[in-house]
Amino acid sequence: MTSEARDRPFADLPAALVQEVLDRTEGISQALLADFEQNRVRRDEWRQRMTQAGLLRHESDLSYVPIPTTCGVDGSYAIERLLAADLVAAAAVAVEGLTPPSETRHWREPRHDVFVEREAHDPDTGTIARAIMMGKELTLAARAPHEVVFIDGSLTTPLIYFNQALNQLRESQHLQVGTFLIGHVKGYLEAYREVLASSRSDRCWVAAPKYTTRREVGERAGWPEAYDDRGMLTTILAPGEFTQPLALQQPAQPWHLNLGQVRDEDREGSAGLASEIYRLLGEIHVLHYRPYPWLPALRLETGRTVAQTAGRLASVIHAVKHQCGAASMMEPYPLYMADRMVKHLWRALPTFRQVTSQRIAETYQGDIGEVYFSLHGYRTDSGA
Repeated sequence: MTSEARDRPFADLPAALVQEVLDRTEGISQALLADFEQNRVRRDEWRQRMTQAGLLRHESDLSYVPIPTTCGVDGSYAIERLLAADLVAAAAVAVEGLTPPSETRHWREPRHDVFVEREAHDPDTGTIARAIMMGKELTLAARAPHEVVFIDGSLTTPLIYFNQALNQLRESQHLQVGTFLIGHVKGYLEAYREVLASSRSDRCWVAAPKYTTRREVGERAGWPEAYDDRGMLTTILAPGEFTQPLALQQPAQPWHLNLGQVRDEDREGSAGLASEIYRLLGEIHVLHYRPYPWLPALRLETGRTVAQTAGRLASVIHAVKHQCGAASMMEPYPLYMADRMVKHLWRALPTFRQVTSQRIAETYQGDIGEVYFSLHGYRTDSGA
């Protein structure tokens, strides 16, 4: 976003449209005010319900553990829509957290994984590129040598993205992104299983989704369905408090992964991995933690072995607190930095396209104008 767009947000909108939107904000403001008032009036009642249900805990209840080493993993994908073809990129980046004073270990490069390819025009390219992005995130997270590894988004998201992409492959077998995904899907599932299982005692994988509609705490505490857990707990939890880990809400339909397009030699192994992943998804536990007064409640998802082991849970809580010391960041530091880095992929993709155009023009024997017309970019689609 340019500085002009920030300074003049209504510059290109009709005046009547802007006025109508401003008029309607009055009703929205009143509705939000009523919600805030109800939260304020009933806050003590809801907090008492949580206490009676045994859902409230404090970080001081946990044993002290040394500050763990941490990293954060995030991903992004982008598609530059050109006249002749599409330029597709998917990447994952891992960023180390604030290092404890006594730490001497060094994580060797690279701390990123990227896919870039020319692709034929197809509406399903983005769905498959997103699954590749997710797989690269899991691969980086699984091999990170840190005691606590933060992952952006929910632990259930990879299975959803993988299944959507594999379903699309039935109609998009000609895509190079599809061929790449099929060749790597078994490795991605192995990394996913390792993250969900968290079987190593010296390693904890923790997902920190920014948004979710699940209400594990709300259902136990009897809140109205209109209130989500994170919003409510931000007003209820005092700094240093967290909720008792609860089992993740499961979907109405069983977890499913369409492996019909997987290579024959990988199908049996992938099916076994998928079955184990379904079981591990049923063991995910969720807690909310508010480390400081300037932060909202953070939703944390982790495996059962981490949530139910006092020392490992203490390590996760200590890691979050140590990485959230800056008031300007609304999430742990390594996740914040990884997000900032990888989200620049879509901004950089037009530049990659220009470099490609220049290299082609240097050796093309025909009319150079044909090159620039064919590689003219119409728009960039992106996601995370």
